[in-house]
Amino acid sequence: MAKDRVDVILTKRGLAPSRERAKALIMAGQIYVETERIIKPDKVIDDDAAIEIKGSPIPYVSFGGVKLAKALAAFGIDATGKEAMDIGSSTGGFVDCLLKAGAAFVYAIDVGTHQLHESLRKDDRIVVKENVNARYLTFEDVGRTFDIITIDVSFISLKKILPVVTPFMKDGACVISLLKPQFEVGRYEVGKGGIVRDTEKIRRVIDDIKEYGTALGLWPVGEVESPREKEKKNREYFVLWELRESRSLSGFLPA
Repeated sequence: MAKDRVDVILTKRGLAPSRERAKALIMAGQIYVETERIIKPDKVIDDDAAIEIKGSPIPYVSFGGVKLAKALAAFGIDATGKEAMDIGSSTGGFVDCLLKAGAAFVYAIDVGTHQLHESLRKDDRIVVKENVNARYLTFEDVGRTFDIITIDVSFISLKKILPVVTPFMKDGACVISLLKPQFEVGRYEVGKGGIVRDTEKIRRVIDDIKEYGTALGLWPVGEVESPREKEKKNREYFVLWELRESRSLSGFLPA
């Protein structure tokens, strides 16, 4: 009997619009094959195996949308009618979340190519800028400012990205950055499996990033832990910033 990876089969059967979405469902613990819960996307199963999806489906193209939705709710950010820039767009979880939250427009930037989900590529509310290294981004490259800037980058410290964003902030704008301790601590402080488990180290890098941002003229006005696809993954934290001279997020709060 023919066999294949469970994420591939989910996509083939139309149970997930993409392998990325299939992986997100699997890692969220929502996929059952022949009544067995599957937690690894690369698990090989029979092509005709019975598959069941339990729980509410992820409403975004990737789990990143779930993460950002938590941050928007926690910070009380109303994205309705706002213009946004997403740095590190990848598959487009943040982009999708922003649009579903009512954003009028999203400028999607990523260092890679052909990663943004096809459904988003066709959306005329999105400008796709691929093969762009955000750490070297200048205002001339974009030529406009934004109400909301989101950041989700990997294998690089936020210290390489935060200095870039202030020229793109409208008066009263906010930045929502996802802080990943595994890319902020020293290389020898990362534990087995690439996981940072020491809570003191995690707290240290969060405070360090906040201090660094403050020196740039940004003000950390909120912090919340991000949802995780599974418990064994790294803890990540959203930090909400505004320009120090602004100190007002009234334009983002629901009426």
